[in-house]
Amino acid sequence: MIDKFTTVYPGHIDLGDMGQDATPANERRYSNEQLASVFEKTEAVARKMDAMGWHTLWLAEHHFQHEGYECIPNLLMMAVHLAHATKNLRIGCGFNITPMWHPLRLAEDYAVADILTKGRTVFGVGRGYHTREVETFGAPMQDQDANRELFEEQVEIIFKAFRNERFSHKGKHYTLPPEVPYRGYQLKELTLVPRPVHSLECWQPIVSASPRGLDFMVKHGIKGSVGGGAATMQEGPIKAYRDAAARAGKELKLGQDLQIGIFFHLARTREQAIREITPFYEEHVKMFAPLGFVPGITPDAVAAAARRGGWSAAGVPTVEHYMKLGAWFAGTPAQLIEHIKSLEARFPGMEHINLSTSLGTPRAVMLEQFQWVAEEVMPAFKPALAPG
Repeated sequence: MIDKFTTVYPGHIDLGDMGQDATPANERRYSNEQLASVFEKTEAVARKMDAMGWHTLWLAEHHFQHEGYECIPNLLMMAVHLAHATKNLRIGCGFNITPMWHPLRLAEDYAVADILTKGRTVFGVGRGYHTREVETFGAPMQDQDANRELFEEQVEIIFKAFRNERFSHKGKHYTLPPEVPYRGYQLKELTLVPRPVHSLECWQPIVSASPRGLDFMVKHGIKGSVGGGAATMQEGPIKAYRDAAARAGKELKLGQDLQIGIFFHLARTREQAIREITPFYEEHVKMFAPLGFVPGITPDAVAAAARRGGWSAAGVPTVEHYMKLGAWFAGTPAQLIEHIKSLEARFPGMEHINLSTSLGTPRAVMLEQFQWVAEEVMPAFKPALAPG
């Protein structure tokens, strides 16, 4: 049963102009004061969600984005702050880009956040998709095989450190600890200090849904987030995750240990909702089309999305196209309830639904939308009370 409502906020500032006729993505540049405004905006979102009974606010780790789209570089620091500004809301790391970290530094920092927030920080790992970020930090991104190989070894190390009082590791990229003399003895093992004490729950995005990637997730008990990017709401990735679990001898209901992501916008009519979400959707396309996160878009359409206007002639898909695929939703609260109920029926093991406002959505609109969902959508998914 779907009863946990979450959102992803990647950390965009209020951009001002939006849509295909507005400033092209590569021409956006903001002052440091404007970019820093993302932290006040994030806190406002967290406070609203906490007050309205949302389950998890997922944040995204990104770097160097003077364009104003994704401006939160450290999720764990943000989670500790937000946990002290809220009472019940969980703060999800969606996701810590592991190749940009030393795995033991990431493990230590998460353990500190887990302890300071009393388990309200949710761990998450990802491989990354911005060459400007990952390659700048000295890790491979253009070479996808090298990126995956590094990521998998790092995650192996992180879970060794989490789950063992003493550990060591020898791999292609890391020898931990280095065999050096220390205070009169030869160093052979390490202890992570501290280790998490509340939660080892971990999530990862499912994008290509390759058997190798899914088998790796299941091996480590990593839950999956599907949709909102390269993966759409088709059943393929969801069935593939269940199949990977079966290969590992674990029986899952369809949708169990997964969450589906949908970009949404509510209004009093479907037509109004489509009209209002369109500039936000177009800003999403401007940002993500060159990165391969607008499924099915052609090279000519990607080129057009980098310019002002003329999108229709170049074949840039409209938001209605992705509404048909299920990755985007625009409509009334009643229609959103119907849509989520259909997902609930298709995926009986699923508990989480990720409803996200699109990249570029202004702060005031985000707060209004989250309140609207809480008041008119979430009550339809509360467990029925037993008769007195």
